[in-house]
Amino acid sequence: MKDMKEMLKFGFVLAMYATIACVGLAFVYAGTSTVIAERQKADLEASLQELFPQMDAFEDVTDKVSSPDASITFHIVYEIQKSGEPLGLAIQASGASYGGPIKVLTGVGTDAKITRVKILEHADTPGLGANAASPAYYVDKSKKITFTGQFSEKPASHPFAVKEDVAAITASTITSRAVANVVKASAQAATAYLGGSST
Repeated sequence: MKDMKEMLKFGFVLAMYATIACVGLAFVYAGTSTVIAERQKADLEASLQELFPQMDAFEDVTDKVSSPDASITFHIVYEIQKSGEPLGLAIQASGASYGGPIKVLTGVGTDAKITRVKILEHADTPGLGANAASPAYYVDKSKKITFTGQFSEKPASHPFAVKEDVAAITASTITSRAVANVVKASAQAATAYLGGSST
């Protein structure tokens, strides 16, 4: 009988600790989720500003734009605006790369040219495929052009073919091709949405 009372007492104490821990975690989550959401929003706005420095607003148009390539997934699409007029689209998309999916943010202006490309996430090999996102890796050292920098001002009508109009990362053709494919799909979709003509 005494053992039963001890077990019940022990069980009650454990239940109390578990309840207190759950309540504490709920408060921590409630407090940090707002901070995390605000941080993500600030990061997003900063990234969009990198693609379109003159922007003052953006609108989610994800449901109006679809990927022309089944192997490329569009996660979110924003119409970038200034004074109520569209400047272009920013498309966050991903495709298969050497180490797994690579997520890329591509800006396409109303003139049907790439404004800028930014790699958001990747799991490719450090020192090789990871150079795609490195601001210190140049595909043209004399002109200080980075891998993603080479896409800026490129017309959406270009083939985006590695070793043709896209310089590859040394020993990382798969990563180079993965990024080029995402940018190409984004450029095509943006041009179709904006109704622009590329030159």
